[in-house]
Amino acid sequence: MAATPHSAAKVWLLALTVFLVGIDENICIGILPAISHGLGVSMASAGQLTTVFSAVFALWAFTMAAWLSRHARRPALIVALLAFTLSNLAAAAAPGYAALFVARMAMAASCATIVLLCSRLATEITPPEFHGRAVGIIFMGISGSLVLGVPLGMTLEHWAGWRAVFAVIGLVSAPLMFVLWRVLPLTQPATALTLRAYVKALAQPRLLAAQGVSIAMLGGHFMLFAYLAPYLQKTLAPSPDGLSLLFVAFGVAGVAGAWLGGLGSDRAGASRALLGCPLLFLAAMACVPLAAMLGAGSGGMGVTGIDSAWHVAIFVVAMMVWGCLSWSISPVVQNFLIRSAPQQADANVGVNVAAMHVGVALGAGAGGALVDANALMLTPWAGCALVAVAVALAAFAVRARR
Repeated sequence: MAATPHSAAKVWLLALTVFLVGIDENICIGILPAISHGLGVSMASAGQLTTVFSAVFALWAFTMAAWLSRHARRPALIVALLAFTLSNLAAAAAPGYAALFVARMAMAASCATIVLLCSRLATEITPPEFHGRAVGIIFMGISGSLVLGVPLGMTLEHWAGWRAVFAVIGLVSAPLMFVLWRVLPLTQPATALTLRAYVKALAQPRLLAAQGVSIAMLGGHFMLFAYLAPYLQKTLAPSPDGLSLLFVAFGVAGVAGAWLGGLGSDRAGASRALLGCPLLFLAAMACVPLAAMLGAGSGGMGVTGIDSAWHVAIFVVAMMVWGCLSWSISPVVQNFLIRSAPQQADANVGVNVAAMHVGVALGAGAGGALVDANALMLTPWAGCALVAVAVALAAFAVRARR
């Protein structure tokens, strides 16, 4: 995918690192009922572990991008991985909800640092014409965690409890520090970020609108995705193994979406991809509740979920298309930002990593409010309303650039 196999191998190694981050970020969604039951808290309270993760991730990414721009990337990545390992082991040993809440905050800070560094390293070791695909591969690591990491974590939770999931993540990440130290180059950022760079990045309306696309689209996505396990239990009533398979299907679609987003952004052009992605995503997300309503309207969905195999197939296809497009937005927006203002790439990518998780926190928090109000089935429609805002922001960003 890049100019040399050597640089491609390094990008894939960075994607493996982000794969572990993706498990940490998304695992609570898959094991939400187990955490709720194990700690004796409500489903909505357990869901806030995703909200606080994203809120801390966003704040940390925004503030740390400037600090990281003054230091060599390789040692900074190793330190972040060490913090990542220790926070996961702390979560495994957490005696209660409050301790797990604090451990999730520490996880989020380390994960934000890792994603920032991996995203920039991927573009620094590849030619400009491959930047979209390089960022796409990094985000394939996160979406790939849904294919293998989250389903495996759910299976491990089923056999050994939710604490074992965090313990295994911490133990697996430890050897990766030594591998990265050996293979990554010792690079320094081209320029150190200043407050003025952030102000300049946020003062351009079209770039600010592009950042808003990430917030609104991922916010709409996570209104449903943060509570996908209980939503699937209510609509399909799957067995524990069936629930894991549904997350595998969603993850397979996500991996394809991350790659297609990067490829499409390179091939179709940054502006066309920025406008087309949220438009397609809006249609895809609306199809998820419509497929559920189709099963209900045919008499196939009762209190036990969708009974007709045909309607199950329609629902799963709709869910996979939604999952595919949800992971395409990150490489699309970041490629748009990098190509629009190459000299401000560090500042814009740092802001975007923060913006993405502002959207996640917004969506997970708003979805939790709906779940608390016994309105779980309204989460996809509320999400669609927020995605419509993303479409409008994308149109403004593209028009302003032209």
